[in-house]
Amino acid sequence: MTKRLEELTHFAKEIRYHTLTTLNQLGFGHYGGSLSIVEVLAALYGEVLDVNVQNFASKERDHFVLSKGHAGPALYSTLHLKGFFDKEFLWSLNRNGTRLPSHPDRNLTPGVDMTTGSLGQGMSVATGIAYGKQITNSPYYTYTLVGDGELNEGQCWEAAQFAAHQQLSHLILFVDDNKKQLDGRTADICQTFDFVEKFASFGWEAVRVDGSSIEAILAAIQAMKDSDSSRPKCIVLDTVKGQGVDFLETMESNHHLRLSGQLVDDLEATAQALARELEVTE
Repeated sequence: MTKRLEELTHFAKEIRYHTLTTLNQLGFGHYGGSLSIVEVLAALYGEVLDVNVQNFASKERDHFVLSKGHAGPALYSTLHLKGFFDKEFLWSLNRNGTRLPSHPDRNLTPGVDMTTGSLGQGMSVATGIAYGKQITNSPYYTYTLVGDGELNEGQCWEAAQFAAHQQLSHLILFVDDNKKQLDGRTADICQTFDFVEKFASFGWEAVRVDGSSIEAILAAIQAMKDSDSSRPKCIVLDTVKGQGVDFLETMESNHHLRLSGQLVDDLEATAQALARELEVTE
């Protein structure tokens, strides 16, 4: 493993640790879908996006839209680690008077590019951002992340068709294919079929990668950026809901958890184990 990959792996562990501790101290929240996007957030905010506290107000940069807004806790932990706000701010998640609601709000939270949570709308807005960049000949990219269950929404496919028609080559979409949604498994609720084939049929360049591998994610992003195709780009992330926490990965219903009993102890022990790995001192 190269030194840079080691640093990004460490960054992912930090994101996972802060996501867990933030949700643990709150006592409830969207564990499953937050944990399944940790590695892609580490790749984006650790290596790919040219965004930081200093340049955030500028239009001349990449933009990221978390369309699956219920995974906000993972994004918040990432923004905290990037210096957008301190731990006290992070731990205000979902509390009265907070500027850190359960779903991202660009008017409240530093570092958030777009308010999301109503599924499907984030992908549409990201498509609009990418279109605006294309009109102004901007060299920067727009990245967005949707859930596999979110792609039940017809609005997503309207955006996909528009993006292909407009040849938005600087739009890169990630699909968090963690095989579950709020009410159960996607295969049981509304069969997704093959996302790579579906997006390709809509005129996108599409590929599937291991969503737990930062190295594979980075390679896919670079390949998409190196492509001379004018098509928008889709990277399907093969993930597991609750990724990185063994007992959550095997839990059938892990979309949103309210903590009680043994689950409290297990999640606290997991956070403490990560803290020891990271040599975190509170």
